[in-house]
Amino acid sequence: MLFSQIPNLLTLLRILACPVLVLLLYERQYEAALGVFLVAGITDGLDGYIAKRFNCVTSLGSMLDPIADKLLIASSYAMLALLGDIPFWLLVAVMFRDIVIIVGYLILVNMERDVPMNPSYSSKLNTFMQICLVVAVLIQQSALLNVAPLIVFLIAGVLITTAISGIQYVWYWAIRYDMETNT
Repeated sequence: MLFSQIPNLLTLLRILACPVLVLLLYERQYEAALGVFLVAGITDGLDGYIAKRFNCVTSLGSMLDPIADKLLIASSYAMLALLGDIPFWLLVAVMFRDIVIIVGYLILVNMERDVPMNPSYSSKLNTFMQICLVVAVLIQQSALLNVAPLIVFLIAGVLITTAISGIQYVWYWAIRYDMETNT
């Protein structure tokens, strides 16, 4: 019984890591923030592995896991934008996409539509690019390595994948809704 809750505990630890990450970034403690971000990333992979491998997937975990991921990315992007480490417009683009997806989902659920939340390839690529950008910025600001050229590439990649995946969700849901109402 207790073992089956380990994935949920790891997810809760990831959620609790968010305010710690924000405070470290506020204090410009980039190396420590990098450590917290990497440990949070490891717990993300570990909770999913344990849940699937040992058949202890729970409805709570299925709901909390994406929330923990979004909190970690959103808090990282908000702080890095406020500190001037990433462009503010990129934060706006990333947050706007997420808001559109959430609002679209809530509208369709309110209309009593079945809305499968299966992330698309472009959405998974977007999340990967977002994570890589945070890691690269933290490495750059920690002066561990000079990855400034990579950061420019990652900013462009995040913007492009954000736009593509956001449009893809809206397009898919609009077509699906149209097909359901016309049948």
